[in-house]
Amino acid sequence: MTQIMQDILKLSLSERILMVEAIWDSISEKESDTTLSQDTKDLLDDRLASHRKKPNEGSSWEDIKMRIRKQL
Repeated sequence: MTQIMQDILKLSLSERILMVEAIWDSISEKESDTTLSQDTKDLLDDRLASHRKKPNEGSSWEDIKMRIRKQL
């Protein structure tokens, strides 16, 4: 784990939420940097269509969270 992550995890929950909000605001201000390419939009549309056909396939949110936490 990086030093930055270790420092962030020492913050209180409310401080971490404020940090996430500030990071999100800084990202959303640069809308042109986050514009999706047509290929990416097509890929997302395909994945959404697949999910709608078979909504029970894939991983649950609990499984995903567990995998992410193991990587931290």
